[in-house]
Amino acid sequence: MKVLVPLGTRPEIVKLAPVVHACVAAGLEVRTVATGQHHDANLTDTFFDELDLHPDARWALTGSDTERLGQLLTRAAEEVAGSRPDVVLVLGDTNTVPAFCLAARRACVPVAHLEAGMRSGNPTSMEEVNRKVAAACASLHLAPTEVAAAFLRAEGVPAERIRVVGNPVIDVLASRGVTRRPPAERNGVVVTAHRATNVDDPVRLAALVDIVLGLAALAPPVVFPVHPRTAARLEERGLRARLDAPGVQLLDPLPYGEMLDVLGTALLVVTDSGGLQEEASWLGLPAVILRRSTPRWEGVRAGAAVLVGMDAGRALAEASRLLSPAEQQRVAAIPCPYGDGTTGPAVAALLADPATAALLELAEPDFTDGSLPAGLAG
Repeated sequence: MKVLVPLGTRPEIVKLAPVVHACVAAGLEVRTVATGQHHDANLTDTFFDELDLHPDARWALTGSDTERLGQLLTRAAEEVAGSRPDVVLVLGDTNTVPAFCLAARRACVPVAHLEAGMRSGNPTSMEEVNRKVAAACASLHLAPTEVAAAFLRAEGVPAERIRVVGNPVIDVLASRGVTRRPPAERNGVVVTAHRATNVDDPVRLAALVDIVLGLAALAPPVVFPVHPRTAARLEERGLRARLDAPGVQLLDPLPYGEMLDVLGTALLVVTDSGGLQEEASWLGLPAVILRRSTPRWEGVRAGAAVLVGMDAGRALAEASRLLSPAEQQRVAAIPCPYGDGTTGPAVAALLADPATAALLELAEPDFTDGSLPAGLAG
């Protein structure tokens, strides 16, 4: 089994590292490609080194977002046609995912999609579009949770093509021995924000600054690793100086291990990130989500995470509530719903299993006998 694994962004690097290692250990032939979707070294190189993941190929994309997307699709098609894998394994919802899904289907190569079935219900989200492209192309849907699997079944994906395998970020946390600390041993708040819909909007960006300053008054220190996009927008809007305030620690993007250390000692995370919601859940850490919807409903349903949008008043009110001793103890006792740290071996075992080959087989149907597809029959 030859497996092609594209790596587009920092979350893909983190989450796919244990899967790649498990596939190699299972005797699969794995080729990894760093697509260059994240081109800042702080968001890629340090993570490759820290996770012992060294891509077989690295691309550099140039130009505008649209030009980069075009290059990504072109190079994905060339890569799949040239390497001829038995399966393309993609994760998540970045632009790398639909590019490789379309390239694979063009070459009649099957796709396995990790983090399959996650749905935000937000029609304005490009990530939601990317997830649905992956669902339309995938032969094997590797869902992180039963909630995600239920979304897939509701969309008509056959149950035999769905496997619930957990989220591989939990593999990383478990392998590093990351454990929950009692609330009494934590302090302060971690803030991250990077989504274009938040930081490119001047009104929402100003609200983000108000949230950070409000948190600094509520539960200092506020540790704020600033994404390159966010840093640029703060400078452009003249808002950066407002954050030079007591109780606020502005940092460059942190190496993964350092970020985990910061999260593990905090009382609360306030974020528009997706992956941090999963890591916070493993750590028993409540999360205030600076979005109006999320594809990670498990934490919301459990009451460990709350959606507030970029509304400073709501964000600070919910932060105050979740910082109370009773809420801290309640959230700290909620089990992590995203897996137990065995996703990598589970995926590797599936791909190595000869029975999976039948699910990955692509063949043109033949209705020349006058029969109709199952959905139309009868």
